[in-house]
Amino acid sequence: QDLCDRRMSAVLTIAPFTPDHIPGAVGLSRAEAWPHRPEDWALILGLSQGVVVLEGGRVVGTAMATVFGPVGMMNMIIVGETMRGRGLGRRLMDAAMATAAPQEWRLVATESGLPLYRKLGFTEQDRVVQHQAIMTATVAPKGVEWAGPDDLGAIIAADTAATGADRAGLIAALSQAGRIALLRRGGAVAGYAALRPFGRGEVAGPVIAGDADQARALLSFLLADRAGLFNRVDTTEDSGLAPWLTDLGLAHVGGGIGMSRGTRTPQVGNFYRFALAAQALG
Repeated sequence: QDLCDRRMSAVLTIAPFTPDHIPGAVGLSRAEAWPHRPEDWALILGLSQGVVVLEGGRVVGTAMATVFGPVGMMNMIIVGETMRGRGLGRRLMDAAMATAAPQEWRLVATESGLPLYRKLGFTEQDRVVQHQAIMTATVAPKGVEWAGPDDLGAIIAADTAATGADRAGLIAALSQAGRIALLRRGGAVAGYAALRPFGRGEVAGPVIAGDADQARALLSFLLADRAGLFNRVDTTEDSGLAPWLTDLGLAHVGGGIGMSRGTRTPQVGNFYRFALAAQALG
């Protein structure tokens, strides 16, 4: 799809996002001070349908649609600074969202993106808070262990109950890229948390558990042997974890606004989300 920009006498092309576009996308995200490495872009692309805006062969805009069954995540929405004010953000969103029709769309917005997303029918749901730091030594709690391949089915079931999404592909990718910790109660999975390389160091999440005490136990286990390493946790204000993360030395450094459009996919049962896999992935 060619878009003629008369102000620049340039032809801008919207095209499918392929692995060849990752270097250009990394350049865009670095210009926004986002920490994503090529490997982080590749993980999201492997789960998503994406689009790019090209000026010649140069990537000047990106957007991803990551569909988890009834729930779709819009993410990695970037328009290069010199290309702003031309409606490219709306065109990218329209093109990416046209690749799927989930029951509900979700995203985590920056303040600058709020006007566009509101125009597209998204409404605010919660506030995401980002915590990060170079870790100091902490003590691993008892009752948490590393998951094995036979645990993936129970992990996926817990995640689906908490999020309303079918994130089996994401969980498989997280188990390959990093490690997953399990909390058991009476022999059954009572919660899980993942740790993987990301950005400047590592990200801990998602964290799915029955209550905040269980979530703290899972995170304590993940972070127990990470002294001297940079770690990040994205949680929500209503999770109750933010003050504890701050006390642990993980400073609050920003966040975003969780938004949705369409029919809300409910949480069911006794599992809840206490930390995100990433702001891009929910």
